Amino acid sequence: MRPFDLDLLHSFAVAMESGSLSDAAPKLFRSQSALSEQLRKLEAFAGVTLLERGKKGVRPTPAGERLLVHAREMLAFSDRALEDVRGVTFAGELRLAITDYFLPSSIADLLKKLRTRYPRLRLHVSVRKSMQIESGADSDDFDIGLSMRILDGRSLPEGIAVRREALHWVSVAGFEPEREENTPLPLLVLPQGCSLQRLARETLEQHDVPYVVAHSASGVAGLQSALVAGLGVACLNASAIPPGAEVCRSAQHLPVLPQVEFSLLPPRPGESELVSAVREMLASQFS
Repeated sequence: MRPFDLDLLHSFAVAMESGSLSDAAPKLFRSQSALSEQLRKLEAFAGVTLLERGKKGVRPTPAGERLLVHAREMLAFSDRALEDVRGVTFAGELRLAITDYFLPSSIADLLKKLRTRYPRLRLHVSVRKSMQIESGADSDDFDIGLSMRILDGRSLPEGIAVRREALHWVSVAGFEPEREENTPLPLLVLPQGCSLQRLARETLEQHDVPYVVAHSASGVAGLQSALVAGLGVACLNASAIPPGAEVCRSAQHLPVLPQVEFSLLPPRPGESELVSAVREMLASQFS
């Protein structure tokens, strides 16, 4: 009997966790059609229907639920086997600088799982602006950095891409900004120095969309709270949209936004084997 293809299982797990092929495809750096073909191959191999497709996305069938449990175990075991073969022990202390736009609702749980899996590895996590992380690439402030980069057609600095997401104009569910001529859009922003918030302002200005800063938050959590309170509209990546908020209903009247890419900064000259190994592990776990 032939074994499962781990690449197909990984795509299946990401698709089920994402809830839709359109959300999962960028995370896997594949087109939606290529991902759909992978899932069809997996179903053909298993001989059963593994997922239900609908207008609201995809979800696993009962057989798919059972396979998802095995898939996660098999993928985790594969990672551990590779680490063991390479003699990686993941023991020591490391400082990780990360943007708070990255999976804000689940990053804490993900880091907790890493701590459980690698009890001898102690990650000290600091949340910073992407610009600070990029500018500190050669400093001694942190060992590994994960920043968010805007895919606007310009060349990006060297890095290890782990995830891509769409940007959206977001508001509380049911919020409908006034669309009368010259009525400014109530915009929710972070302080100066945030590249994403600068993009939001510049995009509105380039398309002659009037706006007024209705609220300035100190971080993504504050921006999410202002959104849910119905104070206005914000520019956010897909995974940072909080419960109770949604893509703004008037988004079709607002300028199109690019995607963003979350990337780990590349290896530094002379860094330790532990730092290099943990970066590779994080690239796998964060994707």
